[in-house]
Amino acid sequence: LFTDPVLPCGQILAEHLSLPSVVFLRVMPCGLEFEATQCPNPPSYVPRMFTGLTDGMSFLQRVKNLILDIPNYFLCDFFFQPYAKLASEFLQRDVTVLDLFRQASIWLLRLDFALDHPRPLMPNMVVIGGVNCAHKK
Repeated sequence: LFTDPVLPCGQILAEHLSLPSVVFLRVMPCGLEFEATQCPNPPSYVPRMFTGLTDGMSFLQRVKNLILDIPNYFLCDFFFQPYAKLASEFLQRDVTVLDLFRQASIWLLRLDFALDHPRPLMPNMVVIGGVNCAHKK
């Protein structure tokens, strides 16, 4: 099942039908793709979104990166809570959104070397192309 992880309805359906899922994304809210794939995501190495930091950070920049990442845990729980409830009711067992995303077979990441900093990737994470731009006349 080919799905977009921002709204995990596709993952719920794939779990219900016992189908392998392929996740296609640019950026996932809260960095949940790192947790789901068990990919290393240390704040001392990987700059967080919208911080303006690079992968060569000083100590104070690393502390800033860590502090700006803390609200993501609370926002992620708040954002995905209705989907966790929906999945638990539909699948008739207690399940979290993270459990659903851990079932994904392949993660297709639309990363661009000019926009994104280098980061660790797991074997089931495949980098495909970058930003798609249309030519203007």
